[in-house]
Amino acid sequence: MNGLKKIKLKFDNIVDFIGMIAIAVMTIIVSLQVFSRYFFSYTPRWSEEVSLLLLVWVSFIGIAVGFREKLHIGVGVFVGMLPKKYQTIFDYIAKVLLIGVAIIFIFYGLRFTSLMNNSIMAGTGLSQSVLYGAIPVSGFLMLIYGIELLFVKGMHQEWDDQEEGDEM
Repeated sequence: MNGLKKIKLKFDNIVDFIGMIAIAVMTIIVSLQVFSRYFFSYTPRWSEEVSLLLLVWVSFIGIAVGFREKLHIGVGVFVGMLPKKYQTIFDYIAKVLLIGVAIIFIFYGLRFTSLMNNSIMAGTGLSQSVLYGAIPVSGFLMLIYGIELLFVKGMHQEWDDQEEGDEM
């Protein structure tokens, strides 16, 4: 089991690293684009498309990472008013729904990605499937993290309102 945790941690680190690199590259490209437009009245054709591509990938990977870290908004107020027995039931329903959405992302994302294979982006010459490939990849990550959540209590982080009120 310890080996499985190490593999999972390595996998999580790779996903986080890819996201961080994409954000850094996107920031550099947008900064260079603004700089070159302002000082040289020139905008590279590819810069807007690559920035959009990276933004889409970071956003979809972020969906999955949000589930992994339990950062998505939960219906904690509603579920918190229910008895513990029902809270657990709603928790598992939410996790099963997450896995269902992940499967939909994978299935339809793969279909849409293959459908867009022959469509080319004007600025970079890349296939549009590179852009839409973020959907099934995100679905795959959501599936992994959704299955992992089945073995963890809760779908969102518990925030202690008392601590937040004490800071002010």
